[in-house]
Formats: sequence, C-alpha cells, structure tokens
Amino acid sequence: MLSSVAERLYWMGRYLERAEDSARLVAAYNHLIMDIPRAAELGWDVLIRILDAEPLFYQHYRVGNEQNVLRFLLAEQDSSASIPFAVRWARENVRTTRDVLPEETWEQINELHLYVSDAAEKSVGRRNRQAFLEEVISRCQRVNGMLSSSLPRDHAHRFLRLGHLLERSDMTTRLMDVGTGEILKRNGTHEAIDPLIWTSLLQALSSFGAYRRMIGPLVEAQQVLEFVFQEPLLPRSVAFCLAEIRAELKPLNNHEKAMRTLARGRRKLGKLQPEHMSREALHAYIDEFQALLADLHDAITASWFQPDTP
Repeated sequence: MLSSVAERLYWMGRYLERAEDSARLVAAYNHLIMDIPRAAELGWDVLIRILDAEPLFYQHYRVGNEQNVLRFLLAEQDSSASIPFAVRWARENVRTTRDVLPEETWEQINELHLYVSDAAEKSVGRRNRQAFLEEVISRCQRVNGMLSSSLPRDHAHRFLRLGHLLERSDMTTRLMDVGTGEILKRNGTHEAIDPLIWTSLLQALSSFGAYRRMIGPLVEAQQVLEFVFQEPLLPRSVAFCLAEIRAELKPLNNHEKAMRTLARGRRKLGKLQPEHMSREALHAYIDEFQALLADLHDAITASWFQPDTP
C-alpha cells in the first residue's frame, strides 16, 4: 500500500470519529444545560476548552456564549474544531481512496457531507439542534457499521482503525480532563448536581448504559474515571482503544517505534489511581497522557506516512 493512501485512510478514520464525538459532546451538554440550575452551569465555553480550540475561537468571537460556541462548532465551515470541517475532510480522504474502500463508502460519506452542508447553519438555534446532532451521529455510525461489516481486514482496515482509535482516545482524555476539572474545582458548591455532570460525561462517551450495567446506579468520580480510562471491555475506554491499537500495529512492518510508544502509554495507564490524586495531580497526569498520544501519532506518521524522513 502507498504511504499516501495509508495516511488518507488514517485521517479518514480520525475525522469521522471526530465528527461523531463532537456531535455526542454537544448533544450531551445540550441535555445537561436543561437539567441543572442556571447558577450551577459550567458555561458553554467548556466545550471549546474540551476541544482545545480557545485560540481559534477567540480569533473570531469575543464572548463564549451559547450562540457563538454553537455557531463555531456546528456551522463554521473552516473551523478545524467544527463538525462541518471534520465531515468535509473525512469526505475528501474517502474521495482519494475510493479504490480500496467498499463502493458504498463514498455514497454514504457524500450524503453525510451534503446533509451537514445543508442543515448546519439551521442547527445553531435550539429548535433544530438536537435533531441535527442525532442525525450526524446516526450517519457516522452507518458509515462505520458498513465498513466494519464489509471492509477486508487488510492494511486499509488497519490504518483506518488506527486513526479511529487514536482519535477516540484523544477525545476521551480531553473530555475527562476538562470535565473532571470543572467538577472538582467546585469544592462542594452545587455538589448535588455533580452526579448529573458525571452522567453527562458518560453520555458524551456513549457509555452511561454500560456504566450502570457494569458498575451500578451510583455515578461517582472515582468509579467513572477508572471505568473510562481502565475498563478493558468498554469500546470507548482508553484501555480498550490502546489494546486495539496494539492489535492493529502488530501485523505491520516497521512497527517497532510505534509499539514502544504504545507500551509507554499502557504502562502510564496502569498507574492511574484517581482515589489518591488531587485535581492538580489528575490534570497533570492526563496532560502527560495526551502527550503520549501525540507521540504515538508522530511515531505512526514517521513509520508509515513519511518513511524516508530521517
């Protein structure tokens, strides 16, 4: 397989996962904001912080209010943090790799792109927002389901999965970093609504039902953190994603650098003990873990997309 094709498949996986995860995040927060008292709200700008898009956002907007944040995330075509941007680039990467993907892939991703292009601007207001987000999630799942059921388990599948899994790990750690920081810094104020916020974090990861079935009905900080980071059976946990990344890397030639970086990440993950960590220590831990994910991306890029780079 050409390195350029492998790279496009990898980024297709990343952008498609980013579009779905961003839609889940906004939908979960949209529900949360309706359930908690106004005085206890986190503010809409928390979504910008989760996506690490503050510098870009404040180039165009002065205030992180609901209208500005939702326009930035749902309607801006050229914002790298927006759903339309992620969908457009997922489509572009499919367009240039159509010969290694099932025929239906182009049709479905193009339909997703056309839908987002048509409906994004109208989704900023509350009337159409939730329907738009649910449709984006459903269409992303449709593409992923079709690929899962019909794409041969060859190198094309491996690079697509690597992008998909690495993006999911990155989004999960960002969400938990900012979300838990916002909760823990309250120091007891509005603590009655903290379970609602933890529940919203789980819903943003499509993991609330799994948590209740595997852990129990009480949604508490330590259990949520351990579940989202370390549960090996949860498809959206960091532990599950890293194990699957390892499985996809093993059959590839020249995987030594990426496997070493991945091993560092898995060792780091095993050291997480949220019950013994302060808010500052937890934030530092997640920052270091995100740096490891960035190193893994760099190792994958150097090994297969730029193999001749010294």
